Amino acid sequence: MLPPDTIRSLARRLYDARKSRTPLRHFSMQHPDMTVEDGYAIQSEWVRMEVADGRSIKGRKIGLTSRAMQQASQITEPDYAPLMDDMFFASGSDIPYERFIAPRVEVELAFVLREPLAGPGVTIFDVLRATDYVSPALEIIDARIEQFDRDTHAPRKVFDTIADFAANAGIVVGGLPVKADAVDLRWVGALLYKNAVIEETGLAAAVLNHPATGVAWLANKVAPYGEALRAGDIILGGSFTRPTSVAPGDVLHADYGPLGLHLDAFCLRDR
Repeated sequence: MLPPDTIRSLARRLYDARKSRTPLRHFSMQHPDMTVEDGYAIQSEWVRMEVADGRSIKGRKIGLTSRAMQQASQITEPDYAPLMDDMFFASGSDIPYERFIAPRVEVELAFVLREPLAGPGVTIFDVLRATDYVSPALEIIDARIEQFDRDTHAPRKVFDTIADFAANAGIVVGGLPVKADAVDLRWVGALLYKNAVIEETGLAAAVLNHPATGVAWLANKVAPYGEALRAGDIILGGSFTRPTSVAPGDVLHADYGPLGLHLDAFCLRDR
């Protein structure tokens, strides 16, 4: 593990980078012995700084859920991060582009919990029973730590991504919520439109074969630390499309089938 002073220093740099929109170079390059545990320790310290500012945690996101992304990141399981209250945007709203550094968008399903989920031993059936409803969602991901190093062009490592809130920066949840047993969630497909042009398509089964699998994984993953998923938490189950780059003025929306749902997501407003 990195020394506690180093953990706090790196967390402060991320905290400042989010506010100033100044990208950072890879922590893993500066600290070659950095581990997954270090990444989560930095993330947790950053959360404490945000909470000290009056922010609160409204849920969590699960990332790197597809087999292809795990292989690319050289890991064998997903990652996770908190969803802070100031990361949520209303469906159909104008979102200021200046909130981000290099934003991209992913299509997901959000699970809103009616009951808490505490591991170990949580299954997808427990997740479905504990879920109040499932809603279409778009996640805005960003890179406080550069996706590719500015000089070497090497991709960041998973430790960097984990430290960087698993790249989370914004969430839009909307459309018509549905009960988790109203449809086979594996077969929920989505079309992501940017400026009325289809940019990405995907099927929710790409998320660990069932989008509830990631929620069960997360409940079990945090259990050894005395944590649980809380009633009322919003859990982003994982993306089932590739990230789509966005620029000022872009308008995003998504259609989800077979739910027949439409999510008027957002417009990235320039200054």
